[in-house]
Amino acid sequence: MRSSRIRALALGLGILAAPAAAHATGFTDIGNDIAAQTETSVVVHGAFRVRGELLYNLDLDRGLTPSGQPLFPVPLSDPKAQTLSTMDFRLRTDVAFYAPGFGVAVKARFDAPDNLVFGSAPDGVPSGSSSQRPVAALRLKRAYGEALTPIGVFSAGRMGSQWGLGMLANAGDCADCDSGDSADRIAFLTPALGHIFAASFDVSSSGPFRSRTIETRAIDVDPSDDVRTVTLAFLRYRDDIGRERRRKAGKITVEYGAYFSHRWQQNDVPADYLPIARPPELNASQVMYRGYTASALDGWFRVTTPGFRLEMEVAGIVANIEQGSLIPGVLLRQPVGSRQFGFALESELGAPEADFGAGLDLGLASGDPAPGFGVKASLTGAVPKPGDLDGSQANTPYDNHVDNFRFHPDYHVDRILFREIIGTVTDAVYLRPHARYTIAKLGPSKLTAQLAGVVSFAMEAASTPGQKAPLGVELDPTLTYGNRDGFNLALEHAVLFPLAGLDNPELKLTAKPAQSIRMRATYAF
Repeated sequence: MRSSRIRALALGLGILAAPAAAHATGFTDIGNDIAAQTETSVVVHGAFRVRGELLYNLDLDRGLTPSGQPLFPVPLSDPKAQTLSTMDFRLRTDVAFYAPGFGVAVKARFDAPDNLVFGSAPDGVPSGSSSQRPVAALRLKRAYGEALTPIGVFSAGRMGSQWGLGMLANAGDCADCDSGDSADRIAFLTPALGHIFAASFDVSSSGPFRSRTIETRAIDVDPSDDVRTVTLAFLRYRDDIGRERRRKAGKITVEYGAYFSHRWQQNDVPADYLPIARPPELNASQVMYRGYTASALDGWFRVTTPGFRLEMEVAGIVANIEQGSLIPGVLLRQPVGSRQFGFALESELGAPEADFGAGLDLGLASGDPAPGFGVKASLTGAVPKPGDLDGSQANTPYDNHVDNFRFHPDYHVDRILFREIIGTVTDAVYLRPHARYTIAKLGPSKLTAQLAGVVSFAMEAASTPGQKAPLGVELDPTLTYGNRDGFNLALEHAVLFPLAGLDNPELKLTAKPAQSIRMRATYAF
């Protein structure tokens, strides 16, 4: 009886007939590859990636910002030079261990190395080096367990966090991704009424730590400063194989989901993480009230037909910090609040196997009128000036709001403006038409050409370096060769034509076009 219930549950969660890639990245993937085993089995998947880049004039030749910084790093020996270049490589390995029976799996992800730059570890004097020093670059990205029970799947550990298009929560699994979200999470999923219902509890931050009697273990000496997150979700979802099977059978597949997430922190110990030259002794005097709460609501929808795909995601975030000061004893009278909104839509007309396809993508991220785009949070308290590219969006007690929504940096829209210069999509709206064409099919291999154009505007003109809303027009052509054996080679070009929002009105300089060329080789196994 118990065995039949477990098998029915497995079918309800879309579990495949055999173990698949060990890279669960969200509620749609947890437990979906557990299958009956007669003995312990190990499945290894991964990819080796090599990338090379040429970046031309990404500072746009528009001079320095009011804070004395270029929009993008320039050559050290000649700041007027135009070209920077780099190469890096990464070996990513996903390992899954499946226990005998029908219900337990343990999974892990390792990056070794993680974007190691070519020539970054010369052995000896650089000019005389003939070798590279070994680098201790093994990074454990994920390690977690999954157990299939009669009422659902129970998972615990550090696992990838992905939802919808990846606009807000993105696990960084794409071939060109560089970061990705991982959560120290306890999660439970169960199927009911044709949907999957999920709940999770995350310890998003903890510490400070002290050694225990057994020195290989540590104890959190102030639980009151821990950041915790609770998420509730439901979704109607089909795995890639099931969706593709329905598409080829001429059926329409409608999928959707939503989640509500709440995060909170009572106290804080800023001295544990601030860049202080002489950190003080951590004691009760360093603990201060924070009163932080944040809630996010995200909805996702996808419809797939035999020759069309439409997918969208919309999210809103409301947050409040009762005490925004980072200095114990120096208190602020007013709380810091945040209201953020983001939206992304992708469309593709044409079947994946068709020679031609086209679509239109668009997105919007709410803005904040403070100077700069606010991609990186400042821990130094430096206040951005009008015309700066980045900086904190709050300046207490004069400005107590941070309202710019930030797309996840691994949700790639373009190749220069948002990805390299700004850092991600924030305080902006964009329109992205795109097309692809299969040039040739050579047995198991395919040569494909793609072209995308991105037109972007700032939501708040005051955030831009040029104090104007128009940001730029970018063209992104791509030539891709790939085969079913796991080898993929991509040649990517990009040209950014900057508009008035990137000019330098203070120096009366007009931003000039920038270009990039990237080549990426991926060897999957």
